[in-house]
Amino acid sequence: MTPEDGLAAVFEGPGRPFRLVGYPLRAPGPGTILVHVLLSSICGSDVHAWTGRRAFPVPGILGHEIVGVIEAVGPSAPPDLRGRTLGPGQRVIWTEYVACGACLPCRVLDLPQKCAQVRKYGHERSTEPPHLLGGLAEYCYLLPGTGVLLVPDPISDAEAAPVSCGVATIAAVIEAAAIDRGDAVVVQGAGLLGLYAIAMARAVGAASVVALEAVPSRQALARRFGADAVLDPTTLDAHALGAGVRAYAPRGGADVVIETCGVPVALPQGLSVLRVGGRLVTAGLVVPGATVTLDASEIVRRCIIMRGVHNYHPRHLVRALDFVTDHCDRLPLGALVDATFPLAAADGAFVAAAERRALRPAVVP
Repeated sequence: MTPEDGLAAVFEGPGRPFRLVGYPLRAPGPGTILVHVLLSSICGSDVHAWTGRRAFPVPGILGHEIVGVIEAVGPSAPPDLRGRTLGPGQRVIWTEYVACGACLPCRVLDLPQKCAQVRKYGHERSTEPPHLLGGLAEYCYLLPGTGVLLVPDPISDAEAAPVSCGVATIAAVIEAAAIDRGDAVVVQGAGLLGLYAIAMARAVGAASVVALEAVPSRQALARRFGADAVLDPTTLDAHALGAGVRAYAPRGGADVVIETCGVPVALPQGLSVLRVGGRLVTAGLVVPGATVTLDASEIVRRCIIMRGVHNYHPRHLVRALDFVTDHCDRLPLGALVDATFPLAAADGAFVAAAERRALRPAVVP
């Protein structure tokens, strides 16, 4: 491999513009893969770092929803998650984290995303080799302990990239929610995560899905993705909201509530529309300081089950890509990445995301 530089848009802190920096490219070492980045979509957690709501090591390269083409494969690189040999020219996505495979969370708890030595793409300082560990760059190194997955040809880059975080996370949420055929489901928020939650809940047998969303454009998308009704929680009092949900929930309330909006008040609101014995899975409240006030006796007396989901197991990456493959002809999955920006205009992508002018903007190096 000829030494050269790979360009990256480096994040240096909230309120500061991205800076284009070239980092040296070297042949990948044992178990490592070098990927040429095709597209990196902007996740909500990227925006949280950019605005200063989430701590981020600087300087660093944001972006962890990435699709790319393999440039080079190091010695002893493992196969993909389906056991297929990897080589140059293949298009891939990968887990947003690197896990050791040997610690307690990895080996015993089946939570590799909580590995004791975890490293995360788009979350690392760029000052240390191999430098390129984020999506806002021309290249990205995939370290040993990364779950890699080949992308089938019919799937577009815009459909593939969000699978690495948003879609795989929702696959984990759907598993945790244990939705039974005939269940009534409420999804809080109709961003990319919420839209996939609506569609996946339908796919596993939910009889009805009610979306709670205030943004008109997202309300329309929620219906397109399978919601029976869309309620604006900012305009309804607790009584009206509960009545609106119960109209689609014959057991006296939702069987399952899925929180994806990241707004703390959504938690007590979600509890209020659950039936006795209902299940609530929260995945959007990832920013520290998401403090809520609720009557905890309601959880006990109504036998409520609550579960938090953060990131995902590699099996969820496989399930998420399978879902996209099976539904890309029926649902406008690629259209959710609704704005693209070159690497030199990465600031514009984050402004569009923060101001909700785009649902899932992306950077195309």
